[in-house]
Amino acid sequence: MNTQTIPFSGLTPDTILTAVDSVGLLSDGRLLALNSYENRVYQVGIENAAPVIVKFYRPERWSDAAILEEHAFLTELADSELPITPALSFDDHTLFYSAGFRFALFPKQSGRVPEIQDYETFEWLGRLIGRLHAVGALRDYQARPTLSIENFGIEPSTYLLEHNIIPPELVDAYQTTVNLALVQIQRCYQQAGDSQYLRLHGDCYPGNMLWHDDGPHFVDFDDSRMGPAIQDLWLILNGNRQERQLQLDALLQGYTTFYDFNPRELYLIEALRTLRLIHYSAWLARRWNDPAFPNAFPWFNTLDYWQKRIEELAEQIELM
Repeated sequence: MNTQTIPFSGLTPDTILTAVDSVGLLSDGRLLALNSYENRVYQVGIENAAPVIVKFYRPERWSDAAILEEHAFLTELADSELPITPALSFDDHTLFYSAGFRFALFPKQSGRVPEIQDYETFEWLGRLIGRLHAVGALRDYQARPTLSIENFGIEPSTYLLEHNIIPPELVDAYQTTVNLALVQIQRCYQQAGDSQYLRLHGDCYPGNMLWHDDGPHFVDFDDSRMGPAIQDLWLILNGNRQERQLQLDALLQGYTTFYDFNPRELYLIEALRTLRLIHYSAWLARRWNDPAFPNAFPWFNTLDYWQKRIEELAEQIELM
């Protein structure tokens, strides 16, 4: 492997601390790597102050404009008193550059990943997401993409097939199944009609929430993009079909307190789930030159993995 293609190979402890110091903070040398695959995220100790979180963006993933749009959205949400932590600003800037890396800093936010069980909690989350979407609908992203069939289904599946990612003996089965899935996804979108697209969290599952005694705090807007409102709701659901329906009812009861919901978007839930499955496999394939990925996902690209993905897509076709 050409080490020049490894995105974070030059990100050493000295590089990280120098980057933090470059904005005017004085690090105390304490450095803790936090769980993140797409980017690199660290907690850094600061002399005579609370630690900060520094996020180094994966090279070539987002443009500067796209990152700054995310930062601006976070500020809008925080200004609307939503439980969001915006990027720290130094000299009116939130995006910085050091040793060829782009990075941003955030206040440390403590909390635990929630176990969402009772319907009152689902309703509470619904209210917060409704408020989030009310802000998200005020303007559109210009530099960030839209969650679409093209960029979450057609393009990723084409990438997998054209780059010989799938074992040869399963290529025909995968291609047939994914093509059938894309047909059904298109049908779901037609049933949903013209949905309003707004700025979303984009990856609003419990792992991107931190829970305190006073409630949830949303983190990691790195996947924020334009899309239908239901995208930020269905990822929270869990359990069997009946349990998910009751959870969704509670979410929507809270959500509609602050923002209208188009019930036809319910046709999109299984379509969006299917798009996420297709996109996820292509995401792993694209990141395989990053040493963190083979270490974390050793089961990827095995015959068993792709057999299960084909079965999964077949199940989704039935559900759609």
